Amino acid sequence: MFRIGVACVVLSVISGGAMAEAPAERGGYLVNTIMACGNCHTPRDTDGKTIPEKAFSGGMIFTTPAFIATAPNITPDVETGIGSWSDAEIKRALVQGMRPDHGRLAGAPLAAIMPANFYKALLPDDLDAIVAYLHTIKPIRNEVADPVYKAPARRDPYPDAEAGFSKTMFVEPVGRGAYLVTIGHCMECHSAWSRGVSDFKNGLGRGGRIFPAPDGSPGSIAANITSDPTAGIGGWTDREIARAVTEGIGRDGRKLRPPMAYGFYAGLKQADLADIIAWLRTVPPLQ
Repeated sequence: MFRIGVACVVLSVISGGAMAEAPAERGGYLVNTIMACGNCHTPRDTDGKTIPEKAFSGGMIFTTPAFIATAPNITPDVETGIGSWSDAEIKRALVQGMRPDHGRLAGAPLAAIMPANFYKALLPDDLDAIVAYLHTIKPIRNEVADPVYKAPARRDPYPDAEAGFSKTMFVEPVGRGAYLVTIGHCMECHSAWSRGVSDFKNGLGRGGRIFPAPDGSPGSIAANITSDPTAGIGGWTDREIARAVTEGIGRDGRKLRPPMAYGFYAGLKQADLADIIAWLRTVPPLQ
C-alpha cells in the first residue's frame, strides 16, 4: 500500500472540478496528458516526433524477450482500429488487457507493455470518459503487425490499483496525486526492474530500468524518483520536479530522453501537477 494519510470525506468534484467537464473532454484530458496514450499509439517521424495527423493509428514497436508487439491502432476505424469494439470491450482491454472475443485475434491478451495493471484503478466515470473520447478520434486506416508472443503475458499487480480508489479519497493532494500517478503508470518504468518485471514491493521509484535507443545502444535509464535526498528527488524543489515532468529538464539542466512523456505531461493542469508532486514526496527513500 503506497498511500499515506488519505482522509475519507465525500467530495462532489474531483481535482480541478473535473467531474463538471463533459465526458469526452475529461477523457481527452486524461488520454493526452497523464496517461500519455499517444506516446506509444501514435507513429513517429524520422526525428522521433509524433505525427499529429496520424494520431493513435498505431505506433511504437516493442521487442522484448517475452514478445514483439506494435502498439495497435486505437482509432475508430472499423477494419484496422477499434471501431467494431463495444464500449464494454474497450473497457475490458483497458483494465484487463484482453482483446474482444471476435476478430482475427479474438480473445488474445494484449502485450504486457499495455499497463492494464495500472488502468485497473480507473474510476468508472473516468473509464466512461476515456471511451467517450476514443469515439471522437478521427478514424485512420492503418493495419499494424500482429504481436508475437514468446511467453505468457505477465503483469505484476500494482498495489494501489488493486486496492482501488474512490472519490472520497480525493480530499487531500496526496490522495489525488496517488490516483494520477497510478493511471499514469509512472512506477512501471521508475521502479526497480527484476526478472523482466517492475519490482514494486522492494524497488518502488528506485529507477534503473534501461531503455535502448532505436539503434540498439543504451538510450536512457529511468531515474530514481524516491524521496531520497541524494539518489532521488528528495532534495529537489517543487519547481525543479515540475520542470522535469513537464519540460524534460533535469535539476542539472540536462535534457531528459524518451520514453519519458514530458511532451504530454506539459498539458497537465497546475493543480494536478501539484498533487502529483505531493504524492512523490511520500515515496520512501531508496538508494
